Amino acid sequence: MDILLSILGLVGFVLLTAGTGLFVAVEFSTTSLERSTIEDDIAARGDAASKMVKRAHSDLSFMLSGSQLGITVTTLATGYLAEPILARFFTPALELVGLGASASTSVALILSLIIATILSMVFGELVPKNLAIANPLQVARLLTRPVWIFNTVFHRFIQLMNNTANVIVRRFGIEPADELASARSPQELSALVRHSTGAEGFDQSKVRILDRSLKFGDASAEDFMTPRSTVDTLETTDTALDLIREAHESGHSRFPVVNGDLDETIGVVHVKDALTIPAADRASTPVRDLARRVPTVPTSLGGDAVLNLVRSAGSQLVLVVDEYGGTAGIVSIEDVVEEILGEVWDEHDDRTDSEVQRSGQFWDLSGLVRCDELEDACGYAAPDGPYETLGGLVMSTLGRIPSEGDRVMLPRSERDLVERVTDGNPVRWEATVVSMDSRRIDRVQLRPVPDTHVVDADGDRDE
Repeated sequence: MDILLSILGLVGFVLLTAGTGLFVAVEFSTTSLERSTIEDDIAARGDAASKMVKRAHSDLSFMLSGSQLGITVTTLATGYLAEPILARFFTPALELVGLGASASTSVALILSLIIATILSMVFGELVPKNLAIANPLQVARLLTRPVWIFNTVFHRFIQLMNNTANVIVRRFGIEPADELASARSPQELSALVRHSTGAEGFDQSKVRILDRSLKFGDASAEDFMTPRSTVDTLETTDTALDLIREAHESGHSRFPVVNGDLDETIGVVHVKDALTIPAADRASTPVRDLARRVPTVPTSLGGDAVLNLVRSAGSQLVLVVDEYGGTAGIVSIEDVVEEILGEVWDEHDDRTDSEVQRSGQFWDLSGLVRCDELEDACGYAAPDGPYETLGGLVMSTLGRIPSEGDRVMLPRSERDLVERVTDGNPVRWEATVVSMDSRRIDRVQLRPVPDTHVVDADGDRDE
């Protein structure tokens, strides 16, 4: 009779451990599932199992509370049942090796507790957890229904516990949720894309494009416009022949037509407009007669809205206006494409004017490179400040309009200062003004230098 009871006890131990694993697997599988995955499964199969998974995921708080109750009950029952059963097998073996009756009983209970805990943890928690995380949909489809039945039986008790927990959570100023939020912010999606590089994920080029696309909606017209100081324009008195010459010299096809400066823009012309005019009349046809109306947008307008306006504008070009009503620059379809894809070249572009060029430990950059692009371009993380571009950062650090050949140590970001303390990174970045375009910094050379060699603009060593 004792042998039969021992065998039944062992069977009960195995079943209770499996029960713990059942609740653990359902808990991890339901929390690992995305709503989109469940919807796709319903669309593909539409069977009872997929509908049950959706129902459980929609009432996640109740489902998890029931799983926690099941895990607690089965774990306690496993310990209560396993310890004396296993001790009954260990006691005779310990007595055979010379332990007394009382000592062997105590040691057997300790051994049974350790073994029961290990077996319950490995087979009741860790194994089902790993299976659920690796295959959440398959596990949820297979095991959700029995747990839902258990929850239905103990519905009132689970609801009481859940309501009690919700009251406590609300005391902390947090509103409980019955369903996991499946929506992701652009920042979260961008992080997911970056972490999907390699193995069976995306390659670097796809990651770069997806990351730029996700960030594009957060950018504004000011971020990717061509600033007014670099815009090639035509005067209203210029002719169609002047338009052809300017297109040949600059490599551009579209030009704003202005009455003095960009603040008085009357429209935009395309070089093809001049080519439609008979050659004999081009020198006498003013470009103001060819100009088309050009839309205007504020500097703060978001990237998606700017893209829609540029696409819908017949000129594929819009003027960007600052808060004071002045023209800050222009946005063309090429500016939008380059914001997403990176620098785009055609047969008329001069590659020596590339925004970023590297030669050994030196980086030659355009002064118009945005500060938020510097880390990807060369590794320098610029701190926040009253500037948008590398040229603005250099001017702000110098405290004046620079001259060609000026050198200055660029400031560190707060993150760099933290990393310097934790990693002992002694590197600083030195900027040298290579060329100026009137009062605008045209090209800047950056190079990393050891902190021991750092000398500030005023000649003092920076320790």
